[in-house]
Amino acid sequence: MKRVFQSCLLVAGSLFAATAARAHISVSGPAFAGATHEATFGVGHGCDGADTYRVKVQIPTGVTSVRPLDSTFGKAVLEKDAEGNVTAVVWTKPVEDVLPADTSYYKLTVRFKVPDAPFKTLFFPTIQTCRTPDGTETIAEWVDTSGEHGNHDADAGTPATNPAPSLTVLPPRSPGWNKYTVNEHVHDFAVFKDALIVWAGKAAYSPNPNTQSLITTEPDTEVLTAIHPGTEIWVKY
Repeated sequence: MKRVFQSCLLVAGSLFAATAARAHISVSGPAFAGATHEATFGVGHGCDGADTYRVKVQIPTGVTSVRPLDSTFGKAVLEKDAEGNVTAVVWTKPVEDVLPADTSYYKLTVRFKVPDAPFKTLFFPTIQTCRTPDGTETIAEWVDTSGEHGNHDADAGTPATNPAPSLTVLPPRSPGWNKYTVNEHVHDFAVFKDALIVWAGKAAYSPNPNTQSLITTEPDTEVLTAIHPGTEIWVKY
């Protein structure tokens, strides 16, 4: 274990591997617990050649102080429940601005307060409506919250179908060692992509392939592949 610690201190930087985006509507991160986050939803394409006409992003419970930013796409309208909590943000493009074909990439931005729930995954189920020049509308529902979104079921490694945009809430951190108690199931270790090393008891993980290789050969050290609720971990940034 000592050799692994020493090796980590010599590592100049971590491996910043970009996660392949399967969703046709993405969301920007990272989002830190208890902080204000400006999330941009990227609409990569329309529906079967038709331009995107409307986008409805559902706001998960716990996300507060929701305020959409101005967009060239169209006006944003907030939907609220009986208690006044924002449940969705809907952007609709003026009909006269709908393009004759699917040729544009759109960015829609919302500013909100992230709940104080480190390592929790926030899902933003999104309904995309497209429109052809003759007025025909098609709906694409990006609402799947299963698959590789980090759930702890047996199919956690299976890609989600029509996945909802999602953000994993990161805990506050400082340079050096940080101690956390994790209250969520964590299987997607992309949440640690900028860490040098993660320790949980005798198990360790690193996004850096050299350090990870040392972990696999270190006596009395296991490879960390999942974190369960109630686990205490140490993370070096």
